[in-house]
Amino acid sequence: MDLLRHPPFRRRGMILKRRCAVYTRKSSEEGLDMAFNSLDAQREACEAYITSQKSEGWVLVRDRYDDGGVSGGTLERPALKRLLADIEEGLVDVIVVYKIDRLTRSLMDFSKLVEVFDRNEVSFVSITQSFSTTTSMGRLTLNMLLSFAQFEREVSGERIRDKIAASRRKGMWMGGSTPIGYVVADRRLVVDPEYSATVRMIFERFVRLGSLTALARELAAAGVYTRRGKPIDRGYLHRLLRNQVYIGKAVHKGIPYDGQHEAIIPQDLWDKVKSILTTPARSRAANSRAQTPSLLKGLLFGPTGDAMSPTHTRRNGRLYRYYVSQAILKRGTGACPIGRIAAAEIEGAVIAQMRALLRSPEVVVATWKKSGGIGEAEVREALTRLDPLWEELFPAEQARVMQLLVERVDLSADGVDIRLRVEGLSGLARDLSGIGHDRGSAA
Repeated sequence: MDLLRHPPFRRRGMILKRRCAVYTRKSSEEGLDMAFNSLDAQREACEAYITSQKSEGWVLVRDRYDDGGVSGGTLERPALKRLLADIEEGLVDVIVVYKIDRLTRSLMDFSKLVEVFDRNEVSFVSITQSFSTTTSMGRLTLNMLLSFAQFEREVSGERIRDKIAASRRKGMWMGGSTPIGYVVADRRLVVDPEYSATVRMIFERFVRLGSLTALARELAAAGVYTRRGKPIDRGYLHRLLRNQVYIGKAVHKGIPYDGQHEAIIPQDLWDKVKSILTTPARSRAANSRAQTPSLLKGLLFGPTGDAMSPTHTRRNGRLYRYYVSQAILKRGTGACPIGRIAAAEIEGAVIAQMRALLRSPEVVVATWKKSGGIGEAEVREALTRLDPLWEELFPAEQARVMQLLVERVDLSADGVDIRLRVEGLSGLARDLSGIGHDRGSAA
């Protein structure tokens, strides 16, 4: 049994030593840069108390356990963690603090600390509040003091939250991450001329493209970055385009109030962006596809070898799209076994087959051999990444990818045969691989 871990007692005139660790804490960082700050004052008082107990065998350990600028409402404190680790190692017998709330302001956290203290037979002393944790009355007193400390912390938190809420209702800026397009001057948001133009450009381009993915790729190609020099990805754009600060609003818990800052985006542009964002990506792609119905233009050929051209008709206000064989148009009905086919049917079949081909080992290997400088695993990952991105692309992007990847589509009574462009696949693999690396570095 380690006698040093028990309370001191006299045996034949000898007093066993008790190793005392001083713990200090201050919630804010204000004044910590001074030559003699609050932590120093706490430690000086605690060391003086330990000196007064020298006759009882109390000695000060050399290590300092000081947490500056850390709240007492959490146990995630560097110095406290070191102290607990030293207690577990059997290096401390007594913990000395200036006040109980320097150690913790939470009853729940204190119960966790008590378990550690009791397990290691460590005593706890507050030099300004006389009690002993070895008696039931002392523990009751301690719990009462902790209850008042926790109550004080919660009341202070409520006051701060109420102040923030009242200030936000007045449209005031209450700190936090400054939105791109603004700078903070005299605790107010002021428009930054350089980056505000970038914000307006992003809103306007999104209205034209309608796709976060396409916009992110366009900005990356144009060399547009965040204020910290990081690439602008899809998630960043989603947050930016939904931030009501750009229309002059101050939002608190989801409720917008008129802000005291100048708006960057006009209301009509904001409404257009909001309308697009509230429409599911699949629906947006489907609606736009009806407006740009030429996904297989120049690529589709019928059984006779003649090209099949896109056309459409309207009946009862609905748009019906087809691909019609040039043989029918030139030589009349009967010149081609498949004179026309519904656009949605053939486009869906081609897209499904193209997706399947992109995952096939033969296509991956052929693409890898042509890519140059990209590993086979990277090629496979890049081609696989295209599948979930496809539905988010708008028709212009889908048509570009289709023209890049597909050399020819032959339609026959037996089905559809697709001839891919290996060069186009290798170029796409390099692009997608680069996008993946950019996103990884941005994260």
